[in-house]
Amino acid sequence: MTASKRNTPLSSAEGIGATDLAKVDAHEITAEEYEEIPELTDEMMARADLYEGGELIRRGRGRPKVENPKRQVTMRLDADLIETMRASGPGWQVRANEALRERFKA
Repeated sequence: MTASKRNTPLSSAEGIGATDLAKVDAHEITAEEYEEIPELTDEMMARADLYEGGELIRRGRGRPKVENPKRQVTMRLDADLIETMRASGPGWQVRANEALRERFKA
């Protein structure tokens, strides 16, 4: 009986071969190869995920958390109003939010 594809491991050192792994482990980087390695910049380090003891302590990518996140709501509005707002171009939802904020300003 053959193993199904679903039960076959995605990657395995057995498939690579011990001689290939030994060759990789035995390789020592040359001065020319070392020169080809790009320098790490402050920008790269700022984007990096930081781990301490195998635990993620700071995530470098993605949008930062905001103090007052927006909440999604569902409203029924007149079709012509929606089309007019959308026709004003990108950022129409922000402008609609600003108009509502101005209208209900205390």
